[in-house]
Amino acid sequence: QVQLVESGGGLVQAGGSLRLSCAARGGIFSINAMGWYRHAPGKQRELVAGITSVGATKYADSVKGRFTISRDNAQKMVYLQMNSLKPEDTAVYYCNGDIVDRMGFKSDYWGQGTQVTVSS
Repeated sequence: QVQLVESGGGLVQAGGSLRLSCAARGGIFSINAMGWYRHAPGKQRELVAGITSVGATKYADSVKGRFTISRDNAQKMVYLQMNSLKPEDTAVYYCNGDIVDRMGFKSDYWGQGTQVTVSS
């Protein structure tokens, strides 16, 4: 059973930093693109950052220059370094992965979410 497990959320003051981590576990054959999404109350879920298997990245305009996505393919990990945090970054952050399991089935997986709260 493939699972994505996030960690690293919490409460931080505006201007501070947090680093989110996501571990892919289970019967994994390969991992394609991975990403971080967020869902704030009253808003639609949005893509924050994505990274391909070879390291190409993309970011939401609202986080460019402040957030950095990275991955460790050997450890099956993806990270989101968040700097210069703003109150509007407050949301539940979800890890997402396009993963092929050992049976050869390709599916879209989601983590359970981790809360990030930025106080002003």
